[in-house]
Amino acid sequence: MRVVLGVSYRGGGYHGWQAQADRQTVQDVLEAALKKFSASDIRTVCAGRTDTGVHGLNQVVHFDTAVIRDAASWVRGTNCFLPTNVAIQWCVFAQEPFHARFAAQGRRYSYVLLESPVRPAIEAGSVGWVHYPLNGAAMRQAADLLLGEHDFSAFRSSECQAASPVKTMRSITITQQGDYWRFDFDGSAFLHHMVRNLMGSLLAVGRGTRDLAWFAAVLAGKDRKFAAPTFPADGLYFVGPYYASEYQIPSQTSAMAWLPGPPQTA
Repeated sequence: MRVVLGVSYRGGGYHGWQAQADRQTVQDVLEAALKKFSASDIRTVCAGRTDTGVHGLNQVVHFDTAVIRDAASWVRGTNCFLPTNVAIQWCVFAQEPFHARFAAQGRRYSYVLLESPVRPAIEAGSVGWVHYPLNGAAMRQAADLLLGEHDFSAFRSSECQAASPVKTMRSITITQQGDYWRFDFDGSAFLHHMVRNLMGSLLAVGRGTRDLAWFAAVLAGKDRKFAAPTFPADGLYFVGPYYASEYQIPSQTSAMAWLPGPPQTA
């Protein structure tokens, strides 16, 4: 049986998604909980590995098992063994060739940012923060340059293991609701630290310390050293992947309602 789960989690306190020796990761705690529930060793495959501190709203994972449980039991039973900041949201059953990673048609990220002269307190760890005013029109002009297929080497971490830096950015939406900004990214796939690196450069344009010509030159130059510093992970959310309708994989969870601004749909 191929079991497919939708998982939400707070990324603070975890060293990203992927299991690592001697480090607490989301995959580690999920697989430990699945083992306790099913009394068997289970290894999960995810749709997209998230970095340290990045939150997940609808991370999709699959695994194969001979253990027979109904969908509701996989959700409620495994959640009993998970920490409070990680929870399975849904479960469906699929057949090959469904694959959480390779069957994904695209992936979505959102960054939530507070623009305020005072740092966040209640939202600390859940939003990014800038203390200066931002020019939304300038940031949207810069974001438009990213649409389509590009070599995103300028926004790629030196630790990135992707086979190619060429990705397709399908849409970027920048909205403001009160003191909160929301940046929605929809792409074929994303490089290590790519969204956080894009945020650093978009905010440099929004602040007015850099202009559109600089942003265009950074993208065309394909050199990370000319882009702005990597922005903190606090406000970054992996909204999740999306798939062909034939697989009937949920693209939404209740956790998405928390994000300020209009919801993004596949």
